[in-house]
Amino acid sequence: MTQQWLTMLQDYRAIAVIRSPSVSLGQQLAKALIAGGMRIIEITWNSDQPGQLVETLREEFPDCSIGVGTILNPTQLQDAIAAGAQFVFSPHCNPQLIQSARQAQLPIIPGALTPSEIIGAWEMGATCVKVFPIQAVGGVQYLKNLKTPLGEIPLIPTGGVTLDNAANFISNGAIAVGLASSLCPPHTLQTQNWTEITQNARILQQKIQLDNHNK
Repeated sequence: MTQQWLTMLQDYRAIAVIRSPSVSLGQQLAKALIAGGMRIIEITWNSDQPGQLVETLREEFPDCSIGVGTILNPTQLQDAIAAGAQFVFSPHCNPQLIQSARQAQLPIIPGALTPSEIIGAWEMGATCVKVFPIQAVGGVQYLKNLKTPLGEIPLIPTGGVTLDNAANFISNGAIAVGLASSLCPPHTLQTQNWTEITQNARILQQKIQLDNHNK
């Protein structure tokens, strides 16, 4: 499962992060993002009924990879596994979470920021490492500086990735990027403007795929 997920990650290069106050809104968000070309969807565990949303989306969109984020402890991880999550993000590095996910053959992407934290997460068995919050420490330039000594570690920056800079992160060494509010700005949720969300997803895919083509 892990290798298949990494292959999909390298194909699509972007993860849409959904934090939803209701299951129905989460479904609509996912539909709009998938209509725009997104295929890797992360449901944050502090969404409303995240397990139910994961189950629903997996059934409705079998060609997509539906995972979870903001997993903080082993209980949440087991609930996510039971719901059928296909990958797991956490904002921190917890050895027990990494070990449990690996035993379940589930891709696990813990959060880290400093070189020591990133290397520690990788040595514990992380599938990739989430560099979060990337914008607080210099954005693209920080990632570029990290890739020189840490080139073998697949990094996924989040927390400050936008439609405008996503391709730049990819071209400077990120295996993929994670986006939330840039794809689904608050006003689009308030007005339920699914068309704009779909268009944002298309713009992101076009920029990333163009960057990959030019490499």
